[in-house]
Amino acid sequence: MAIAVVSNEGSLIYFGRMEDTQFGSSDVAMRKAKAAAEFRRPTKVFADAVSGSPPALPILTLGAIAVEGGLPLLANGKVIGAIGCSGGTAPQDGQACKAGADTIK
Repeated sequence: MAIAVVSNEGSLIYFGRMEDTQFGSSDVAMRKAKAAAEFRRPTKVFADAVSGSPPALPILTLGAIAVEGGLPLLANGKVIGAIGCSGGTAPQDGQACKAGADTIK
């Protein structure tokens, strides 16, 4: 699993990658975190929109990534950053991000 944490405007604050995680997951985790921060919503929203009928493909041209695993980080109802996870299946990435996001009160 690769995990990226970004500030509320999408600048990288933290990055970590578990041993033997595929190298491509590093960039994907960072892109998921950046999209979740910039659009202030989970990347799963984009995945659902793209798989809808009709698919909402134009959102991808704006920098969104349509794969589960990016979540905004909230404190007192405000977006303070975002977390992106990659390295498992999309639901596993989402679960890992939720575990990280749930540590913020």
